[in-house]
Amino acid sequence: MRLTAFTDISLRIVMRLAVADEAELPTTRSVAEALAVPYTHAAKAVARLGELGLVETRRGRGGGLRLTEAGHRASVGGIVRALEGAGDVVGCEDDPPCPLRAACRLRAALREAQEAFFASLDPVTVDSLVASPTGPVLLSLTLPGLAVR
Repeated sequence: MRLTAFTDISLRIVMRLAVADEAELPTTRSVAEALAVPYTHAAKAVARLGELGLVETRRGRGGGLRLTEAGHRASVGGIVRALEGAGDVVGCEDDPPCPLRAACRLRAALREAQEAFFASLDPVTVDSLVASPTGPVLLSLTLPGLAVR
């Protein structure tokens, strides 16, 4: 299964925020630049992650992004489910619709495989993703406007 670019960007943002220094909160722009993703895509991802209660945004002086406690403990499987949605893996109802859709077993098999994929990510938490060696690499990414650690 291949994740959407939106989910990929969202997971990278969550991982970067998991190792961020609470004293110097990164901005959406600085995280987008550090992760080499377009600002507009990062902004949409941050907004969705905020809706999910994983990221807190603060405006103004001293503002920025912070991963919430729920974000640190979040299951990667749960995050991916929330971002990818429960849609079908194949486009049975596309235009034109698949002529096999009324008697096909493929759709159910693919849904089952998709759920198995998500379930395999359920025990993985955001904090476990940023354990060494990943955390130090994430910290080495330069966040424009912030001091290099």
